[in-house]
Amino acid sequence: MGKYKRSRQRERILELLRDTGRHPTAEWVYNELKEEFPGLSMGTVYRNLSVLMDQGLINRIDFGSTFDRFDANTGPHYHFVCDQCGAITDLEIPVDPSLNDRVNRTTPFTARRHRIEFYGICSRCEQLSRLQEERT
Repeated sequence: MGKYKRSRQRERILELLRDTGRHPTAEWVYNELKEEFPGLSMGTVYRNLSVLMDQGLINRIDFGSTFDRFDANTGPHYHFVCDQCGAITDLEIPVDPSLNDRVNRTTPFTARRHRIEFYGICSRCEQLSRLQEERT
């Protein structure tokens, strides 16, 4: 961590990512902080996100969408992705290390970690869908 100078903008970006339950895009981060830092640019946001990733303080998560999302929860965990609204939620279920063991036993590969995403409909979209059905 010592190779980077301290930056108030970077500290605020990290604080913002830690305080949100979302997995925001760089654009969301920019929009949240542009009033606090009038000279802030998208380039500065991307550079600071890159430094935070390099420092191991955040992860970039790519779910095949147009924009990368960022996550301050760097510990092993699974995600749920809503097919309707695109919300990404951390799942509070234990990571299953036996999956790595299974790969190591049954293939010529050595798995050190894994990433699993669950896809479906979040409770908010499910509730909205039910309300729309009731109206029709």
